[in-house]
Amino acid sequence: MRARKAAWLYRGKAAKRSANGWSKNLILTRRAFRVTITTEELGMELFRVCIVEDSAAAREKLRAFLAVYEEEHDCRFSVSEFADPLDFLEKFRNNFDFIFLDIDLPYMDGMEIARRIRATDKQAIVIFVTNMVQYAVKGYEVEALDFIVKPVQYATFAMKLERAVGRFQAHRGKDIWICEGNSRRRLRTLDIKYVEVSHHNVIYHTVEGDYKAYDQLKNVCASLADAPFALCNRCFLVNLHYVTAIGDYSVTVAGEELQISRSKKKDFLKSLNEYLGGK
Repeated sequence: MRARKAAWLYRGKAAKRSANGWSKNLILTRRAFRVTITTEELGMELFRVCIVEDSAAAREKLRAFLAVYEEEHDCRFSVSEFADPLDFLEKFRNNFDFIFLDIDLPYMDGMEIARRIRATDKQAIVIFVTNMVQYAVKGYEVEALDFIVKPVQYATFAMKLERAVGRFQAHRGKDIWICEGNSRRRLRTLDIKYVEVSHHNVIYHTVEGDYKAYDQLKNVCASLADAPFALCNRCFLVNLHYVTAIGDYSVTVAGEELQISRSKKKDFLKSLNEYLGGK
């Protein structure tokens, strides 16, 4: 999901409108006219955030803090919430940039949840939000970036989140542009689960949805050469970050099972082992 903003275009000076959010102005005509622009066209980044917290009041407070941070830092958050940690684990598909995680949860504690996250996802940034400081300081065991002690204060929250955003931006994958008919779309390589190619028809399966383009396999491979992708057969180019299981001739990618061909199996497993060994 991409956030969209309504803007007024007029006369070449950028401004903010308190009631309607961002405005952007261009010298085009003496008349002002209304257009729809996207978050990426405004230069804003959209981050995927997950809150795993059994307290409704605590979840609401974190969501409110995220909204304040958005306005202060010109970014946007797509926020998911889970009160039940087992529900979170069932739906988790390596599809979040930041995870705010309580430790004292029903059914399973936050440390165990973080271990399960790390079993498949080494890049998501985990921040513990808890009053169990004695456990939070052990976050290094699950590669947690930081912890916030309850009751959460906005100044502390903003400082920790700013650090997390900086870490994420330093380690994020590059962006690529694809052509959808007469328009172009920017995709984060980190968001692409796998690419499906049939002749010149290409489908980019991403965490936000599927996007179709017209291209050749060699061009797709070249555009993703610096990212951790590998061919499991002649039709599927897989992001190794989303691999969760391997069968004799199959690979599970973010919950979807794809076939590994005999001719590609050796090279694919080699690429996967090198990726896992280097994380």
